[in-house]
Amino acid sequence: MKIVIIGCGKVGTSIATELNAEGHNIVVVDTNHNAVRNLSDSLDVMGVEGNGATYEILMEAGVDTADIVIAAAAKDEINIYTCLMAKAAGAEHTIARVRNPEYTNDLFRVKDQLGLSMAINPELTAANEISRLLRFSSALEIDAFSKGAVELIKVSIPENSVISDKKLMDIDILKGKVRICSVERKDDVYIPNGDFVIRTGDKVSVVAKPEIATKFFKRINVAIGRSKDVMLLGGGKVSYYLAKTLLRSGASVKIIERNSERCQQLAEALPDAVIIQGDCMDQQLLLSEGIEHANGVAALMDYDEENILISLYIKTVSKAKVITKINNTSFDAILNNMSFDCIIHPKNLTGEYIARYIRAIQDSQGSNVETLYRLNDDKVEALEFRVRNGSKIAGSQIKDLRLKDNLQIICINRRGKIILPQGSDYILSDDMVIVLTKHKGLAKLEDILK
Repeated sequence: MKIVIIGCGKVGTSIATELNAEGHNIVVVDTNHNAVRNLSDSLDVMGVEGNGATYEILMEAGVDTADIVIAAAAKDEINIYTCLMAKAAGAEHTIARVRNPEYTNDLFRVKDQLGLSMAINPELTAANEISRLLRFSSALEIDAFSKGAVELIKVSIPENSVISDKKLMDIDILKGKVRICSVERKDDVYIPNGDFVIRTGDKVSVVAKPEIATKFFKRINVAIGRSKDVMLLGGGKVSYYLAKTLLRSGASVKIIERNSERCQQLAEALPDAVIIQGDCMDQQLLLSEGIEHANGVAALMDYDEENILISLYIKTVSKAKVITKINNTSFDAILNNMSFDCIIHPKNLTGEYIARYIRAIQDSQGSNVETLYRLNDDKVEALEFRVRNGSKIAGSQIKDLRLKDNLQIICINRRGKIILPQGSDYILSDDMVIVLTKHKGLAKLEDILK
């Protein structure tokens, strides 16, 4: 697909990187000459220098023949206006980044009139992701398939787990309802067969219905409780959206924020939360506010360095699940070797969500990848395919398929019925099939075959 991206900042760069990796024809636009040149050179995409909110520059970027225009400039108003102009110029679909909570709440009322296909809010997206992680206190990562009917949940196996030092084929509680489909052990990632032995400290990804996963984790001594006492460090937009979600779920929320004016705004917008004015890096303040008793903490300050340092400190004084917001992905190589519970990249999440939306558009045009997640530091991909009429896989038993190595069919959704398939199960037309693989770039279900 031809995709024009307006704005070469962190969000625009993340979106361009994600979509370029999937083989789309990308054009990037920005007023900053260096930003355009750096992005176009690093990704080998076309760059246009100029104001992307003007008709002349949009036409130079080729929006009249574009499948999708994504407006990711710094200002919401510019993004909305850019989408209007792009639609008028002939773009088929338009997506706007909109961060202001007031616009986010009202945009659905005029979305159709604006010709807007999608509005994405990076802070709201990050807050939703953090909220899901706090639902399972031990979850390191949660990815949803089939509109939430199935989840892929990554946890670490504790020392006292009943499945430690056992082969998968010998774990009775797995059969039929739960599947361990990938195992991360130090720097290696495995897609295990029945002979694979689980070890203490392994990070395993489990596929199951949410309610079944809860029972399974309880059986294997993995903590599953929802975080009910949550402290948010920093009072920015992510904290605001996250606090609203947590309060609705019945959690107790405390926000610490340095700026007095922002504290006043939060107090008015979130009357059920406790707002504390103070320095989130002040260890005595954190202790006096009960950090050691919290069961969930999110470090959401503006500076990555502060979030990293305070997260490391909290792990020394509290057993809380700690979620750390990081904007600069260049820290990843260092952080991967440190003991962080969960790291959230809001900018990357935006690119991933937009890529999923574009896959849905492609699905309506003939492609059959509905959902894709990159897992285990991009070493593994989980893909959800729709089985179309006429597919040579439709009607086949799984045991008769010559599947590629390092690939598993981990789940079938048949009109709402969730099947964790065995070799004797059939794949039928219109099934949703979830595949886990180390192979990159699978575009259709038939690509799973040798």
